[in-house]
Amino acid sequence: MKKQLVKPPAALKSVLRTLQSQGSRANVEGMARFGVSVAKAYGVSAPAIIKLAKQIGHDRRLAQQLWATGVLDARALAVLVDSPEEVTQAQMEKWAKDFDSWSIVDHCCGKLFDKTPFAYRKAEEWSRREEEYVKRAAFSLMAALAVHDKKAPGEKLLKFLPVIRRESTDERNFVKKAVNWALRQIGKRNRRLNQAAIKTARAIRELDSKSARWIAADALRELTGDALQRRLRAREVK
Repeated sequence: MKKQLVKPPAALKSVLRTLQSQGSRANVEGMARFGVSVAKAYGVSAPAIIKLAKQIGHDRRLAQQLWATGVLDARALAVLVDSPEEVTQAQMEKWAKDFDSWSIVDHCCGKLFDKTPFAYRKAEEWSRREEEYVKRAAFSLMAALAVHDKKAPGEKLLKFLPVIRRESTDERNFVKKAVNWALRQIGKRNRRLNQAAIKTARAIRELDSKSARWIAADALRELTGDALQRRLRAREVK
């Protein structure tokens, strides 16, 4: 009987050296221009991080070590090599406290946290938090779930709409953009959710808030647009 070969675990120092060797000062400067925190960043491109993650495979121990470095590129890699089924609520809370940039929030929520059993619960819980990036994570999760959780019944996403309305008056840039994103993604899912999202956007438009008015106007432009309405009608025919 052939002995099965077990892939040896990746060594943290070796992985960090690889990341550093693939870094680019120009990439770091480019990320900074888009509001990404680059205090600890090598400037590795997204395709390079994805390629390295595929080479490593799932390695939960390494994921925790990479995250603990505080290096942006290492944390991006940690998200991709971690195992969603092993992620705990305690880990989600711990990593959320470390969020310091919209890019790592969206990457983490859209590539790892949305695949855990706690995603819906955390989206609702974090929507009530005051920390800017934790609150952004709530709506980034909602947007990711609307796109990735194909089997979820509409009722699960409908429950997010009152939360979106409630938090639409938050004037902080990274929060309001995520609130808008979540509303649009839910509204693009199907005709029923589209109509519910449009109704929510119109209610948000009536709130006495500059942020709310921007969220509503931007969302309604897409949700009521001819292009999206044609796509939604075509899906119903299939």
